Amino acid sequence: MNRLSPDEDDARYIRRLFLTLGVGALAAALYFTGDLLILAFGSILGAIVIHALAEIYEHRLRLSAKPALGAGIVTVLAIIVFLGWLFGVEFRTQVNVLVTRLPGIVAELGAQLSTSPVGAKVVDAVRAAFAGSRVAQDIGGLAQGAGQFVLNALLVLVGAIFFAVDPKIYERGFLLLMPPSKRAVMEDALLDTGSTLRLWLRAQLIQMTTMGVLVGLGLWLVDVPSAPALGLLTGLSEFIPYVGPLAAMVPALGLAATKSLHHVLLTVAVFAVVRVVQTNFITPFVTSRVVAIPPAVTLFAILAIGAVFGLFGLFFSAAMLVVIYTLVRSLYLRDTLGEDIPRARHRTLFDSAGTPRD
Repeated sequence: MNRLSPDEDDARYIRRLFLTLGVGALAAALYFTGDLLILAFGSILGAIVIHALAEIYEHRLRLSAKPALGAGIVTVLAIIVFLGWLFGVEFRTQVNVLVTRLPGIVAELGAQLSTSPVGAKVVDAVRAAFAGSRVAQDIGGLAQGAGQFVLNALLVLVGAIFFAVDPKIYERGFLLLMPPSKRAVMEDALLDTGSTLRLWLRAQLIQMTTMGVLVGLGLWLVDVPSAPALGLLTGLSEFIPYVGPLAAMVPALGLAATKSLHHVLLTVAVFAVVRVVQTNFITPFVTSRVVAIPPAVTLFAILAIGAVFGLFGLFFSAAMLVVIYTLVRSLYLRDTLGEDIPRARHRTLFDSAGTPRD
């Protein structure tokens, strides 16, 4: 007997120790490289959008795979250029009004709230919570240098194109890192996640469009300054459920306050009515077949992700929550507990034994 080789109990302890150290090292790597991972996640989302557009061109216009993919990339670039033109040219004056007045608007709202004891406590709590958060640090960094933000956005765009051109090579490489017996299960989970994200992005696009149009039209009807720009800003903010629209309402209330208290009340009414319509009619219709995450879980998960990963994490927090929810449903509920949850139907890269297909 070799005295240097551990017995069965010691070997089991050593395996658990190395597993614990591995999990700790992975958690540390995720924390210290969080910003880069968030950008990579944004690139994956962009690749999903490109492929969704390519499928539309492929099925509706009868294009082959490569021309359809090229058309999808061109469409995404055209949308980005169009949004840049809206903010930089068409709504330039309105955006300048928002940017120049926003700090004063926030300060004025804080001063008005501070006139009452309860309002003063709320203002102090919000300032204390915001001052030490990652989101506050990231916003301060963006204010000092917008070049970093543009560079990150460009990195996400280029990464999305790279992922979209040949996604199977990345999927295959990731699955080859798994044990052969687990590859089929992991591939099913990845396919479920991709399908759910595609449907969720489609639902988000519908909700963002309806929210922006309804808010912009409502603010225009009640004669709030910069109504089109506020509507576009509110529509884009809908990508972050609950938190985004509330943040977009602050400049709207501030610009309404420059006219009269009556306009402030009308602005609150516009946002309230649009939210009721969105919550009771549009959201259930477009998300009923995608995911059904409880609102409280969504709200606190988004805040937690934003606190850990900062501004970019907050922007992609809803999509990250969808990924986590889908992975739990696929890997734990279906493949661990044996719940009857359907699988996404796709051509797989590995068979049930984990052997790569030709």
